[in-house]
Amino acid sequence: MTASKKIVLLGHFGVGKTSLVRRFVEDTFSDNYKVTIGVHILKKEVKLPENQINLIIWDIEGSEDITRTRSSYLLGSHGFIYVFDTTRKSTYENLAADLEHIRSNYNDVPVLVVGNKSDLVTRAHLRENKQHFSLAQYFSSAKTGENVETLFEDLTKKLIE
Repeated sequence: MTASKKIVLLGHFGVGKTSLVRRFVEDTFSDNYKVTIGVHILKKEVKLPENQINLIIWDIEGSEDITRTRSSYLLGSHGFIYVFDTTRKSTYENLAADLEHIRSNYNDVPVLVVGNKSDLVTRAHLRENKQHFSLAQYFSSAKTGENVETLFEDLTKKLIE
């Protein structure tokens, strides 16, 4: 089976959405930070047993208030990746409310929650903040590549179940 699936990355500005996408699609990382304005769309083919899925990945501008995200960016989404920065509390302190908003408006669309920049924190930091981080399914580092392939592949598998 060959299919195309739209994936949208959500989260605050500066959490590493663009870096995650670049690591996944191009296997590159840059310390030069450029703010995404609007949307940047990239494509990558994921081959799974008996399936070839073309991911159309929408890297949208960050927003501190998820309810203000343009609904036109989210229409037709097959999956969401919600990214927060493990080093910035402001990006995860409202995580439960943000996820509730997504799920109540897009209840049939799978959501993966990713704590990015895990290379910049200690295990102690992760333990100290586990009440916030308990909603995260993955901890990743766009810089080192840790869990980047895995999270995109796992979401792709959910999309074809």
